[in-house]
Amino acid sequence: MRKSAFNLAACMAACMAACMAVCLAAHAVAAPKAIVVGSKIFTEGYVLGEVAAQTIEASSPPVPVIRKLGMGSTGILFQSLSSGAIDVYADYTGTLTEAIIKNPSLESQEDIQAALGKLNLVMSGPLGFNNTYALAVRDAFARQYNLHTITDLARLKAPVRAAFSYEFMDREDGWPGLAAAYHFTLPPKSVNRMEHSLTYQAIDQNVVDVIDVYSTDAKIRKFNLRVLEDDRNYFPVYQAVWVARQDFVQRYPAQWHALERLAGTIDVNTMLDMNAEADIEKLSLTQIAAKFRGAQAQAADTLTSRLLHRTIEHLWLVAISLLFSVVIGVPLGIAAVRFHATGQAILLLSAMIQTVPSLALLCFLIPLFGVGTKPALVALCLYSLLPVVLNTFTGIRSIDPRHLENARAFGLNGRQILFRIVLPLASPMLLAGVKTATIVSIGTATLAALVGAGGYGAPIVSGLSLNDVPTILTGAIPAALMAWLAHGLFEILGRILIPAGLRVRP
Repeated sequence: MRKSAFNLAACMAACMAACMAVCLAAHAVAAPKAIVVGSKIFTEGYVLGEVAAQTIEASSPPVPVIRKLGMGSTGILFQSLSSGAIDVYADYTGTLTEAIIKNPSLESQEDIQAALGKLNLVMSGPLGFNNTYALAVRDAFARQYNLHTITDLARLKAPVRAAFSYEFMDREDGWPGLAAAYHFTLPPKSVNRMEHSLTYQAIDQNVVDVIDVYSTDAKIRKFNLRVLEDDRNYFPVYQAVWVARQDFVQRYPAQWHALERLAGTIDVNTMLDMNAEADIEKLSLTQIAAKFRGAQAQAADTLTSRLLHRTIEHLWLVAISLLFSVVIGVPLGIAAVRFHATGQAILLLSAMIQTVPSLALLCFLIPLFGVGTKPALVALCLYSLLPVVLNTFTGIRSIDPRHLENARAFGLNGRQILFRIVLPLASPMLLAGVKTATIVSIGTATLAALVGAGGYGAPIVSGLSLNDVPTILTGAIPAALMAWLAHGLFEILGRILIPAGLRVRP
């Protein structure tokens, strides 16, 4: 028993140390000093992010670029920029005044720039197109009810099913303000929240009747939608611009100047064409940006190199959360057994953390830890606690009290009983808890891409935004394989570490 207990502890510690060593080394190698380009989580954001990255790479002197494309909504990008997690990204004047500066009355570029300066941010000149919000319906639906304007839709007496993006539903210049301005009377149950790229599939399949769109969305053409005229001029102007921190502009003046030279070079049709190349023709972002710049597209990373990079990122996230679950969860589980009142509080708190939705927890952690790896690691560590704490608690509680009485009769002290009797007897449940925590972390870590932490979630998020199933599979299949391999590894560890008499017979 004693040998098994020490083998269990030693082997788990060795595995954790090995994972940590590999991931720390890889993380250090993968993080050179470079300019970090971010983007929002929709097609145009990806395209403009790649245009910015290639423009910087082509500038002189050359500076390496790290791409963190598809990080999330405006709030996440702003937090990323402010905290230094990214250096530059593409945004829109209407978004800046509404969501960042929170002063919609600002209209001139000078006024917006002055307000951003107080936040230590810098804005470039407009790139050349206005990508405003709009409402769109199927052309057949518009003809059936003679719809041309948003007022026509608001006055429609027939039932209307709507699907709007999460950001559009929450922004003041989105659905809340639009509904008030046009006096919409749609019942709440008929207005659904949905990921932006999926709303197009929903309206194409006649699941909904109206969606919010960006005026430069190529899918408007693809799905034969009619954009309703904003006849009350509710939506503000959304001129595309580059936004960066002042210290970035000071440290990299040549690179910022290269981005500024793009002002006025991307008109509406050019942006529509680039979005269509991504959404409809399925060209790579590298090809689209290079074609726009009139340059030769660089050889794209091989699938193997991309998978290796994402695997290292994913392993890093999982290894840290697994280490935390063992180092913290096992002692908490032991404490929950020894101290009844405190133990119930520990179990209740662990369960409460598990019930918080992953995305909500990530958003809660951004103000505390910024964006990137830190909030992702904290969230994963918290999620990995419950399986280990609960299984440790259950495993120890299920031990026959007579074994402990016999141990005391032989003169063993509390520490000896713990390591020679309790942990070996509880090892099947304990190892099962660690295995559960590992597999949960592998799955949950895919959401880390939304805060710029990478991993297998990056291609999944990108594929969802671009409606690109093969790209989704390059993240989903490796994540599933990693979970399968983890399950197999723990089966082998169980045969090695669990005392022979306690193993489940096949």
